[in-house]
Amino acid sequence: MVSKIALVGNPNVGKSTIFNLLTGLNQKVGNYPGVTVDKKYGSFKLGEQSVEVVDLPGTYSLHPKTEDEQVVLNYLTGDTTPDVVVVIADAINLHRNLLLFSQVYDLKVPVILVLNRIDLSQKDNENISTEKLSSLLGGVPVIPLNARDGNIDALKSAIASFKSNDNWQPFYQSDNGIDYLKETEARHQKINKLMKFLEKGDKKADTFSNKLDKFLLHKVWGYTIFLAILFVIFQFIYVFANVPMDLIDNFFITSSSFLSERLPDGPLSSLVTEGIIPGIGGVVIFIPQIAFLFLFLTVLEETGYMTRVVFLMDKIMRPFGLHGKSVVPLISGVACAIPAIMSSRSIDQPKERLITILVTPLMSCSARLPVYILLIALTVPDKLVAGFINMQGLVLFGMYVLGIVAALVFAMIFKAILLTKSKSFLIMEMPRYQLPKLRNVMFNVYEKSKAFVWGAGRIILAISIILWVLGSYGPDSFSSSNDTEEILPQTSLETSFIGILGKQIEPAIEPLGYDWKIGISLITSFAAREVFVGTMATIYSIDESDSEASLLERMNQEINPATGEKTYGLATGISLMIFYAFAMQCMSTLAVTKRETKSWKWPLVQLGYMTALAYVSSLIAYQILA
Repeated sequence: MVSKIALVGNPNVGKSTIFNLLTGLNQKVGNYPGVTVDKKYGSFKLGEQSVEVVDLPGTYSLHPKTEDEQVVLNYLTGDTTPDVVVVIADAINLHRNLLLFSQVYDLKVPVILVLNRIDLSQKDNENISTEKLSSLLGGVPVIPLNARDGNIDALKSAIASFKSNDNWQPFYQSDNGIDYLKETEARHQKINKLMKFLEKGDKKADTFSNKLDKFLLHKVWGYTIFLAILFVIFQFIYVFANVPMDLIDNFFITSSSFLSERLPDGPLSSLVTEGIIPGIGGVVIFIPQIAFLFLFLTVLEETGYMTRVVFLMDKIMRPFGLHGKSVVPLISGVACAIPAIMSSRSIDQPKERLITILVTPLMSCSARLPVYILLIALTVPDKLVAGFINMQGLVLFGMYVLGIVAALVFAMIFKAILLTKSKSFLIMEMPRYQLPKLRNVMFNVYEKSKAFVWGAGRIILAISIILWVLGSYGPDSFSSSNDTEEILPQTSLETSFIGILGKQIEPAIEPLGYDWKIGISLITSFAAREVFVGTMATIYSIDESDSEASLLERMNQEINPATGEKTYGLATGISLMIFYAFAMQCMSTLAVTKRETKSWKWPLVQLGYMTALAYVSSLIAYQILA
């Protein structure tokens, strides 16, 4: 009985979709022992039997050049091999995909071959006979599949009824000492002969994709369309997310007020209503923007457009010391820098990979989005430009463009510093354009949004409790007399422990337009950027008696005692957004950089140059606008 399977395949063959369909929500992420590569694993039921599924990194060959490829080879030849290896192949590119299959098959492991996207193959008059292919491959089960329709019963049945092949014969018998290039060529020759027995009819050209590529990959219109798509995304996020945001905000305000009226007075009541609820609410309120962002990124990937972006940006990336594949980490960095940095493993050239790692955190990740949204709402007028462009959405788009420009500039600087003569090339295949499946899109949005909320929520809950304690008590709250110590009632925020800390760092940040409250948020944000919002929510809940007011209203009413003007004016808002755009305020990102580079040198370089850039840029912006 099969109890463990592994999914293997080239990149972009639908392997992740099949993994999600098999495991549903019952999946986890871990690390392979001894390496930095993440693995996805989960399980599903075949009757009463639980089957574990391991989703191996995408690879084109078992002759490894990258750490991802080495992991696949090590896993398939190690001591804990799966009961069945399911090789996912793209039916419309079967010739290329059979190379990897032949290498896996020759490891003499139990194999099932899945022909995904069989519907597209049939549209091209490629009526592949799975029975004949199975016979030509020595009896290996061949399963036609269209994973996008969500039906994988045929694959489950094949796994449940799988029987080992007792008449195994090698696909290719290599000579001792033969080099990999000659072996690959010999395998392709045998695959060519095999394909001649399978191909029927005249293959149709994919005229729709070709015609569309003339515009989307055009040397002028291609870049224009890409920027226009990004612009529309951020306009959409700002315009349509306001309604659910207001509902979430009102829910947490009402909850805090409800509990405040019914809980007995005391530290516990204050902790819940002034610390925990405002802190968590300050993050949950931004779920609509996060969900919309992941929605658009998933749609772009599902349609096949994201691969075109990689190809399109390759020529632009080269002068900056980057690779076309650097676009994947950089764009992924808009979601989160941690998996984005890890995805740089696909870049073969060490210098380009290191530069990509160093500049990826400059891309405005989803953790910055709550900070931008709050500060833009506070300081940027909500009006239309040219009659139809929302100014707040325009500023949000500008912050993301700023991150892109900064990443490219510093990539060029690192290119000049990190000298090397080696060159790399971008070789990739364009997938067909296709309509995204709603099921796949919504599943991905749910998973990414949940990961963001749970990841940020745990940190924010802990920090909210700590901040409440530090903001509610100070040195004067404790008195001792006759060797006894007594805790006095809560003190004011300014004389609390956190207030004293904020006052000590205020001189260093005052030239940037920040007060001591903002300083406290800058410190806590080094745990995670989105903690800024939770910190401000906690601080203003402690400091403000009006529990019915939202965080936005409380911050908008804040007056700078030195100037008599609003604390959060345009100059302060822009300065603070620029600081968050550039500063390395994520300990997890530093940790993953250390893990990927295997040295503390580069995380410290990352921390140093980004912090200096943030301080100087924010200082200049405030002094000009103030």
